[in-house]
Amino acid sequence: MLWTMKIGVPKEIKVHEYRVGLVPGSVLELVRAGHEVLIETGAGAGIGCSDGEYRSAGATVLPTARAVFDAADCIVKVKEPQLPECAMLRPGQILFTYLHLAADRAQAEALMKSGAHAIAYETVTARDGSLPLLTPMSEVAGRMSVQVGATLLQKAAGGSGVLIGGVPGTAPARVLVIGGGVSGAAAAEIALGMRAAVTIIDKSLPRLRELDARFGGHGRTLASTADIIEREVASSDLVIGAVLIPGAAAPKLVSEQAIARMRPGSVLVDIAIDQGGCFATSRPTTHAEPTYVVHGVTHYCVTNMPGAVPRTSTFALNAATLPYLKLLADRGLDALSADSGFAAGLNVSGGRITCAAVATALGL
Repeated sequence: MLWTMKIGVPKEIKVHEYRVGLVPGSVLELVRAGHEVLIETGAGAGIGCSDGEYRSAGATVLPTARAVFDAADCIVKVKEPQLPECAMLRPGQILFTYLHLAADRAQAEALMKSGAHAIAYETVTARDGSLPLLTPMSEVAGRMSVQVGATLLQKAAGGSGVLIGGVPGTAPARVLVIGGGVSGAAAAEIALGMRAAVTIIDKSLPRLRELDARFGGHGRTLASTADIIEREVASSDLVIGAVLIPGAAAPKLVSEQAIARMRPGSVLVDIAIDQGGCFATSRPTTHAEPTYVVHGVTHYCVTNMPGAVPRTSTFALNAATLPYLKLLADRGLDALSADSGFAAGLNVSGGRITCAAVATALGL
């Protein structure tokens, strides 16, 4: 270790966001490594972790977010900083969290104005090209998407009244998953487990072969074309959008015309909404008001889906982020120079956008 870093963990302020940047076990690891952890009072309440548990792990509990921001060298969060939080950042300070800047110009400009170094979980890249800090939340969102969709298909929720798995003598629900990455595969796995009729669409034939083998030939796999997407969407009961271009805005793969042809009471779940969404009719929603209806089709476009299961999500996320945070605490920004995959996480630095995909999406 080259120095002691002060690591700050404020309480999340996004609507119905209960996750927290560090769990007590992660605090203990950092403190034993010689670092100092400052946490806002009540930050862990949403996952059932008290201030006392954080103190026992060695953290200093502070009364306000302002106190945490002012004292810390590095701020660790879960969700993108809201504009009041961006205003508390200072030049040279490090921010380590999800950012999803491609769909949020106001946040990008606020981070540029702050002069802070903002590292995004979602663009940190492993040597094999995977996204290790995005993966756990993609898995959560993918698995959640099916249970959310199953609930919204119920008549009392405004759905068409279709049971995901059907029963003997009836057809199961038709579930379409667009995108065969981590979240798409997780969604397909749960949907197949619930005995739905599942179709997965992806542009990569090698990935479709992998999924076909993984699921033992259950479900259909289709190569992505505009015509196939339009046709399959119109005939589906539940469509899950799980496309991802790392750091960039999600492509709008599903047209409003296709959605208008769906049966009334059908459901769309847009996992890609953090990056702008992949349905033409998508707009961000919150856990307070998660759905809206367009052309008789229920849209679920919550930008922090895993926040609904914060304890599972926080512990899963910490398992992935802690090794990177320990490197950052030990070496500061030099940790990025030593690891090009970690450096890929740097989205804003010294007033400039440093991620090409974000810069292209925002025209900055």
